Amino acid sequence: MPHDAALCATQQPCEICPIRYRAVCAHCEGDELAELEGMKFYRRYEAGQVVVWAGDRMDFVASVVAGMAGLTQQLEDGRTQMVGLLLPSDFLGRPGREMATYTVTATSNLVLCCFRRKPFEKLLIDNPRIASRLLEMTLDELDAARDWLLLLGRKSAREKIASLLVILARREAALIKRRPEGRIAIELPLTREAMADYLGLTLETVSRQMSALKREGVIELDGKRRVIVPSFVRLVTESGDDSDGGPLS
Repeated sequence: MPHDAALCATQQPCEICPIRYRAVCAHCEGDELAELEGMKFYRRYEAGQVVVWAGDRMDFVASVVAGMAGLTQQLEDGRTQMVGLLLPSDFLGRPGREMATYTVTATSNLVLCCFRRKPFEKLLIDNPRIASRLLEMTLDELDAARDWLLLLGRKSAREKIASLLVILARREAALIKRRPEGRIAIELPLTREAMADYLGLTLETVSRQMSALKREGVIELDGKRRVIVPSFVRLVTESGDDSDGGPLS
């Protein structure tokens, strides 16, 4: 694992953590939170910095506090493919497995709330609330992976880009226990190149479709990494999904 990640000098108390109600600690209370508080440490990575290489030993697990990371896998011929994204509150690492399955790279400035793997594995045995929440998150991740298979296999380039924006908007809103509606702003922690890689598109197609969405008033661009959505309902329609997140029939 890379050793040049900066250890954060200050940590937020669990009670006021921005991912408190969606992270692996979401069901914890009182003494349970205090135990996690005593175990945790923060790591900060700059955009483009590798968190862990596939096949390397990983001695910690973590929750994403801020920023985004990409999961990539290398093919036999040397090509790499982005196979997943880690957003705030997502869990990094797998209890019971020492080696990293994927290379994890910060796609924006990234903050992780980390726990040493062995003590965390013991905590899962002793604390059913944490084990139950981790199971919930794993099943949610499985559902999201199935939805992503649909997106990659059946949706148009325009729908893919709109779908990614919808996912980011819903995740940002969920952290504050809200549903996105009306006019919203989305922080886009991906370059156009990274979007193309993740969506299985060319850079030219991503740029062309983003320009088309802007020209038609579906989105507004505020700099390189901020997207304004005048109507979230319209964006959902453009994604090919219904208002609840399922495909339109």
